[in-house]
Amino acid sequence: MSAGLFDIPSDLQNTYWGLVAMHLRLALVPVVAGLLVALPISQVCVLMRWLYPPVLWVTTILYAIPSLAFFVVLIDYTGQSELTVMIPLGVYSLVVFVPAIVDGVRSVPQETLDAATAMGLGPVRRYLQVQLPIAAPAIIAGLRVATVSSISLVSVGMLIGNQGGLGNLLNDGMIYHQPRLVWLSVIGTAVLAILADAVLVLVRILVTPWMPRGNRKPRPVDEPEPETRPAPAAAALEDAVR
Repeated sequence: MSAGLFDIPSDLQNTYWGLVAMHLRLALVPVVAGLLVALPISQVCVLMRWLYPPVLWVTTILYAIPSLAFFVVLIDYTGQSELTVMIPLGVYSLVVFVPAIVDGVRSVPQETLDAATAMGLGPVRRYLQVQLPIAAPAIIAGLRVATVSSISLVSVGMLIGNQGGLGNLLNDGMIYHQPRLVWLSVIGTAVLAILADAVLVLVRILVTPWMPRGNRKPRPVDEPEPETRPAPAAAALEDAVR
């Protein structure tokens, strides 16, 4: 009897949806970890401007290391485990997150920071309640790039003991000469990347309601001016003092 569309070779010891879950775990955990590491690093770079170029240089050099070479170095310490795949992906995400966060935080007007200080906000509260919300569009843009990149790079983990999520199907498809497995791997990875990006677009719309949506019709010339809305900075300050 011919194999079903989602039948997986027994050597993978998993189902197709199990591989999907593994792929998402291997891709998203490093992105979240990279974001948490990049936030304090970026804030230090904002406060100490001279430190930003060296940090950016280091993250760029780390990103230039081939993923397979990174895996080989880590195998001696973490073995053929998921951690061996996650660490390089988390490091790679820094080259996206650090400039995105730094540029976003630096875009906050100085008068907005002065107003927040006058309202009694300390450096930490000002960073969390004023600077980060205003920088959210730039941060989410970086998050989209890092997430899609991580989802695509996970497949390389197939070379270190079936730790590549859907990439394991690609490896087995080439070994057993089954194009069905190759297509399941390629199409499945692409669909995951598209869905993850769509979710982040929705998140951006929800957390930045002041941003243009791109679908507003141009206002006729003779139409009266609409009521002026508060600027994003003003809205963030109002939320901060509530």
